[in-house]
Amino acid sequence: MFRIGGARIAKAGARNFGTKAQPPSRLRNAVWATSGIVVGGLGYLYLTDASAGFHKYVSTPLMRQLDAEQAHQLAISSMKRGVCPVDRSTDDSVLEIELWGKSVTNPIGVAAGFDKNGEAIDALFGLGFGSVEIGSITPEAQEGNARPRIFRVEDSDAVINRMGLPNCGVVSAGERLRSRFWRLLASQSKQQGESVATLSSSVNRSAVAGRLLGVNVGKCKSSGDGSFDDYVTGLQKLGPYADYVVINVSCPNVTNMKANGNVEVLERTVEAVMKARNKMSGEYRPPVVLKIGPDNDLQQLRVIAQVAMDYRVDGIIATNTTRQRPGVIGVKEEGGLSGAPLKDMALATTREMYRLTQGKMAIIGCGGIRTAEDALAFAKAGASCVQVYSSMTMDGPGKAREIKDGVVRLLKGRKWADVVGEDARRK
Repeated sequence: MFRIGGARIAKAGARNFGTKAQPPSRLRNAVWATSGIVVGGLGYLYLTDASAGFHKYVSTPLMRQLDAEQAHQLAISSMKRGVCPVDRSTDDSVLEIELWGKSVTNPIGVAAGFDKNGEAIDALFGLGFGSVEIGSITPEAQEGNARPRIFRVEDSDAVINRMGLPNCGVVSAGERLRSRFWRLLASQSKQQGESVATLSSSVNRSAVAGRLLGVNVGKCKSSGDGSFDDYVTGLQKLGPYADYVVINVSCPNVTNMKANGNVEVLERTVEAVMKARNKMSGEYRPPVVLKIGPDNDLQQLRVIAQVAMDYRVDGIIATNTTRQRPGVIGVKEEGGLSGAPLKDMALATTREMYRLTQGKMAIIGCGGIRTAEDALAFAKAGASCVQVYSSMTMDGPGKAREIKDGVVRLLKGRKWADVVGEDARRK
C-alpha cells in the first residue's frame, strides 16, 4: 500500500479489503475426504441394512422385472458371494422358543425351496431368520421340470411353481454342509479356546448360536411311486449336518409321491425313516419332521396325525403348496400355488394338526404368511414356529425383521411360546 496525493493505492496483486482468505488446500482436501468417508459409511450402513426402505421399494421391485427364475438365481448367486444386506437388530427375548431341546432366538424361518442346494445358508441367517431350511434334496442330482416353471400372480400376491425338485444331489449338498460345519467350528474353536471335538458335541448343526438348520429331502423323479429308499438315503447322508430333517411327502410337482394320500405308503415311509434315524451311528440323531400338503380332508389328517404319533415323528410342517386355486382367477398355469391365497388352507391344517396331535408335537406353520398378524395367527393355531418364502421374494430381504418387530408389538409383553395353541385352549 502506498500514497499518491494523499490517496491510498493498493499494490497490484494485493488482496482487496474484505476478501476472505482461502483455507490451505490440505485442510480443504481433508474436509472433503472426511465428508466423503462419513457419507460413504452412512450409505454403506443404510444399503447393507436389510430393513432399509431401498430394498423393499427399489431393489426388490427391480428384481421383479426379471423372469421369476432368473431373479431367484440372481438372488442366490449374490447371497452366496456375500452381496446381501443383514439384520443388525437383536431379537427381543419374547420371541425366543425351544425346539427339540434347542434354544432359538426367534420363530421366523425361511421355507425349503428358496435355497435348494444350501448355497446361501449364512446369508439367510444374516437376514435374521431363526431357522433356515434347504432343499428339497434328492439322492441323485436332477434338473427338474422344463422351463418356464415359476410364475408370479401379481394381483393375488401369489406364486405358482412346477419346479420338480431340481437340486445338486446328496453328494454335492453333503460335502457343502460338511465343509461349512467344520469350517465354522474351526473358527469358533480359535475364538473360544475350545477344541473342535468339544464344540461339535454341543453346538447346533447350523453352527450358529440360537439358529436351526433344516434339510428337506425328497424322492428322485425316477424312483417308484411307493418307494421310500430315497428318504432314507437323504436322512443318512445329510442328517449328521442338520438340526432337523424334513421328509417331503407332499410336493405337488412330481408324480411319484404317494405317501401324502396313500395310508399304506405313508406308514411304510415313516416307519422306514424312523428306523433308519434310530439306527444312525454316533450320539447325534436329528429330529424328523413330516411335510404335508394343504389338500387333505379331515379323515386324511387324522390318519397322518396317528401315523406321526405312532412312530414318534418329531414334528409336522403344515403345509406345502396346493394344486387348488383359491381366490386366483384366470390363471391356467399348472403347479403348486403359494403366497397369500394359501394362508387360510395352511392355517386350518395347522390348527387341525395341533388338535389331532394334542399339542404334543412341534407344528411348523407355512403358507401365505406375509405379516406379523399372519404369523401370530399361526402361533395361536398351534405353530411352534413359522416359515416364509413367497412374501420375502415379494417384499424384500427385510421380511424377517418386519415380521419380528410386528409380532413383538402385538404380543404386548407376552411371549410367543405362551400363545402357541391358544385357540385350542379357548374352546
